[in-house]
Amino acid sequence: MFWGSSRSCYNRVWIPDNEEVWQSAEITKSYRTGDRVLHLLLEDGTELNYPVDPAPLPPLRNPDILVGENDLTALSYLHEPAVLHNLKVRFVESKLIYTYSGIILVAMNPYKQLPIYGDAIIHAYSGQNMGDMDPHIFAVAEEAYKQMARNNRNQSVIVSGESGAGKTVSARYAMRYFATVSKSNSNVHVEDKVLASNPITEAVGNAKTTRNDNSSRFGKYTEISFDQRHQITGANMRTYLLEKSRVVFQSENERNYHIFYQLCASALQPEFKHLKLGHAEEFNYTRMGGNTVIEGVDDRADMMETQKTFTLLGLKEDFQMDVFKILAAILHLGNVQMTAVGDEKSSVSLEDKHLNIFCELLDLDNDKVAQWLCHRKIITTSETVIKPMTKLQALNARDALAKKIYSHLFDFIVERINKALHFSGKQHTFIGVLDIYGFETFDVNSFEQFCINYANEKLQQQFNLLLTCAFHNEYMKENIPWTLIDFYDNQPVIDLIEAKMGILELLDEECLLPQGTDENWLQKLYNNYINKNPFFQKPKMSNTSFIIQHFADKVEYKSEGFLEKNRDTVYEVLIDILRNSKFHLCANFFRDRPLPISPYRSTITVKSAKTVVKPPNKQFRTTVGSEV
Repeated sequence: MFWGSSRSCYNRVWIPDNEEVWQSAEITKSYRTGDRVLHLLLEDGTELNYPVDPAPLPPLRNPDILVGENDLTALSYLHEPAVLHNLKVRFVESKLIYTYSGIILVAMNPYKQLPIYGDAIIHAYSGQNMGDMDPHIFAVAEEAYKQMARNNRNQSVIVSGESGAGKTVSARYAMRYFATVSKSNSNVHVEDKVLASNPITEAVGNAKTTRNDNSSRFGKYTEISFDQRHQITGANMRTYLLEKSRVVFQSENERNYHIFYQLCASALQPEFKHLKLGHAEEFNYTRMGGNTVIEGVDDRADMMETQKTFTLLGLKEDFQMDVFKILAAILHLGNVQMTAVGDEKSSVSLEDKHLNIFCELLDLDNDKVAQWLCHRKIITTSETVIKPMTKLQALNARDALAKKIYSHLFDFIVERINKALHFSGKQHTFIGVLDIYGFETFDVNSFEQFCINYANEKLQQQFNLLLTCAFHNEYMKENIPWTLIDFYDNQPVIDLIEAKMGILELLDEECLLPQGTDENWLQKLYNNYINKNPFFQKPKMSNTSFIIQHFADKVEYKSEGFLEKNRDTVYEVLIDILRNSKFHLCANFFRDRPLPISPYRSTITVKSAKTVVKPPNKQFRTTVGSEV
């Protein structure tokens, strides 16, 4: 092997760099097979003898004429540094946020509004082939629409990426494209209704995190239906794994769901005064993050937009006020004070202002709610025991109830949106838009990040398989000989999580034990996987965490709270109290009834490879992990 070098003709390579990740270097002396070092000249003039024995040769840099290509597959050398450099040149120097990689569109989030999404731009891309114009989300949407119209084949657009990448906005633009190019001349305005679902679901399902001011805290798949003229007739939405814990806890510099702040910002409006709300700083469930406002966001104006879109979908003022009563009740519940009575008991004062407002809004008996927030009923074969709860247990019971109420409200809103978007006629074709929560790694990662990253592992596996299959079919069609692509297989990580005696199964087992604890479960993980599974590690400086090597990155998870969040326990007596509420909507949430069937069904689950055996005993309720 020989790499030549001269002043008129030279090769450049990429070498790892601690600060820049990769830096460019010029080869200053011919390399021959067997040489132990490569003689390089860095861009700052530094000479470097780069060791290549036994280390591999560094990746070659593309010639300058190719840098800035709008399709990564046009590069002579396609590897990590080449991809990063090409994206950097396009984004930093040319202010271009979109780049193709074959049939995939890579988007860089500029974190600001750009004037490239108007109706004129939509019409410019309409009818064009994907490679004829600059890369754009509209080009991808047009390709999906065209394939559906020409071939009568259903299409899907998958929007993926880590948290804060801009997935929700991209999905919103794709849906707006379909609504615009397929607009009918009827007065039904079904396209406007389809788009109106976005502000509502973002209000009740999105929140500020440390990485994203409008982060989706649930996954969403929207199926847009078309008739034989390729015009929109309706839509149906399915949701995945709402982050319920955010209702009762937010980390520093994070917020609860937007709708709570919109409601508090509107508290002085005449129609909301009976909710007895105030500023978001006054409520435990909205002030934990330390900052209740988002720069550049007007929560009061957003509330008006939320109300407007509810109305556009046919969800009138009575429906809206019922929703707002539930939301206000949750905020007041979070302010109910638990008082410790000795070491083993707690109590709630019947004079507690927020308890009384909570019960008034939901039409509940104050005495019963006060009692059963601090007591639990244990039924055995021979007797029924009323057991007092400690203050911590009572707080957990209160928070679990708040999460349960919000979860039911969220599902109810999605169900009503689907009903408003339903078309009674026959669906000819559809385009699905999947906006799945992105891979997450924060300073502190808990059960929510674990579930989200597990779902991303499954999605990544499907993406690898489908993409490889697509290329295989294309090559076969063109009679191009090829060998199977060797891509990273993340099945071992998925097995670590979901297989027999995997992390989820051990978690479920520990949840069934009366004395089960996060510490005992973590010790079982250490015993089973340390030095036995290369994708599992114990942090050097912690005895309360574990590390998983995911496809995207290593993530350290703090074990505290895993059992409580996985159990998601709400005591049956509290459920019975709510079930008997005279407030119809609240009571309906907790009545035993089957899930709504298609097209109104609002939740779906990702099936795991393991078989989950559900114990027949009613007390052993399904855990969150077994439903992921």
